[in-house]
Amino acid sequence: MKLVYKIILANTLGIIIIILISVFSYHEFNMLKAKLSFVEIADTLNASFLKMRLAEKNYFLYKDVSSLQLIKAEIRRSKDMTGGMKRKIIVAVGHENFTGLVRRLDHYAEEIDKIGTSDKIGISGQDIKNRQLSVREAGRDLKLFSGSMVRLERKKVNGIISASLDGLLYFFSLAILVAIMGTYLFFSNMFRNLSRIERATNSISKGNFNKIAEWKMPNNELGSVMRAINSMCDELQTRHEKLIQSRKLASIGILTAGVAHELGNPLNNISMVAQTFLELYDDLPDEERLEYMETVLQECGRIKDIVKNLLDFSKPKDTEFRVLDINAIIKKTLKLVRNMINVAGIKTELDLQEKLPEVFIDEDKIQGVLVNLINNAIQAMSAKGTLFIRTIRQEKEDKVIIEIEDTGKGIPPEFLSNIFDPFFSTKGTEGTGLGLSISYGIIKRHNGKIRVKSKVGVGTTFIIELPVYISKEEGDGCEEDHGD
Repeated sequence: MKLVYKIILANTLGIIIIILISVFSYHEFNMLKAKLSFVEIADTLNASFLKMRLAEKNYFLYKDVSSLQLIKAEIRRSKDMTGGMKRKIIVAVGHENFTGLVRRLDHYAEEIDKIGTSDKIGISGQDIKNRQLSVREAGRDLKLFSGSMVRLERKKVNGIISASLDGLLYFFSLAILVAIMGTYLFFSNMFRNLSRIERATNSISKGNFNKIAEWKMPNNELGSVMRAINSMCDELQTRHEKLIQSRKLASIGILTAGVAHELGNPLNNISMVAQTFLELYDDLPDEERLEYMETVLQECGRIKDIVKNLLDFSKPKDTEFRVLDINAIIKKTLKLVRNMINVAGIKTELDLQEKLPEVFIDEDKIQGVLVNLINNAIQAMSAKGTLFIRTIRQEKEDKVIIEIEDTGKGIPPEFLSNIFDPFFSTKGTEGTGLGLSISYGIIKRHNGKIRVKSKVGVGTTFIIELPVYISKEEGDGCEEDHGD
């Protein structure tokens, strides 16, 4: 199901639950309002009925005519109230109870009217007593009915409140359950896919172009994003290799000056030997002729070594991790860049710790990183600068540390946090900003770390940490897949 449909469905369920809660709450609170309104009316009626009964007693005891008038006035007021509040009372107690209340009030009014004629001629004392008894019974019936109805309605009010609380608790529990189930059913898979995308993008930002497994891709918008990321990984991998190669070719351009200088010495020697050989050929004994030829061969060997090192560095190679001695790699790299160092007039100081443990690396990639860092150091220094290269064993964490330090101009503090970002360069138009970014990715793929320390006017130190190789017999160590 597409994400947009999942979101619409989840929102629709949420809206339905909100509507159900709103309708339930409106109905219950509207009924509660009606019940409370009736209770207020009933309290007023009961107060009026109480006045009637008190006035009734006064009339029977003291024959006080004003008490009878008070009863009739309260009856009229009660009738007016019940008539005016008929709709509210019916809503609260029902039509049957309303009719019963009105009927009892009318009956009591009739009995009061009858008692008012009890002093007329022709009415015996027994009839008067019977009428008084009828009034008392009608009044008591009215008061009891009204009181019982109020008690019943108060009980219903409490019941409505309890039912409302239970209903709201039920609906809120249902809403929480639906939210949890909806999140699990609709969004848990989406969150997992978003997490995969996040891991993939973080990996890409660190120079690892690992693709997302095809079987984990959903058939929705996120699946399209994952497929696009995989396609981007393929493209980035290709361009990454091209960038590394172009970086090497750029380094070769820098090395050319040093190579030309270095080639000039053996070529001059060969030229001088050849000229001398031709001039003195007839006078030279065979033994000296052989010495001249051996000198030529030695100088040709020097040229061959220079060209071989240059070709080994420039030609592309497949990724090949091997167990190697990092000190040997550093020495081999220095031979490659020795000419460039000599041309720049830079002094080199080596401090390579002996008996370092071996590391599991791709020689070509690590050599490229070292050439890049040494090249940066040379460019940062003027003539008579010093390049320090050190190796250290960090026993606590089973790591080999490589430090490449220069005495150049240093890097401003505000640039240090961005130094490994792609296309970020402190060299202006002279730099591409890719060398350190590529080096960072290479070291990360070797399960290592690279960081920088710098002080303006003092110099810069790049620190590379590589894990020590541990064989399968000794432990897990570096026995894991390393890919480019």
